[in-house]
Amino acid sequence: MSTPISSIRNLGPAFEEACIRAGIPDAETLREMGADAAYARLLESGSKPHFIWYYVLHMSLQGRPWNDCKGAEKEALRKSFDALKARITADPLIGIEAILDEIGVRRRA
Repeated sequence: MSTPISSIRNLGPAFEEACIRAGIPDAETLREMGADAAYARLLESGSKPHFIWYYVLHMSLQGRPWNDCKGAEKEALRKSFDALKARITADPLIGIEAILDEIGVRRRA
């Protein structure tokens, strides 16, 4: 049985929809992937990079309130986010599947 992503503290319907579009169907898959791999998948599927989503995801998977991220921990996550974003956005083909789907070039399942 799969659990909705929105059942995880701090993660709502918009985040759940983005995950599903990225091929992350449920909370179990998200937890198994971990925050960095899941966020990379979101970026690869065409989601716009948002630092807040990134650190909220980290807090959520730790069972912590989203606003618990402060100080040195938040600074470290910002560095990780910037590095991840730079790595993903440096590849010109990343997100191409989402663009092809949007313009109707690929057949939808």
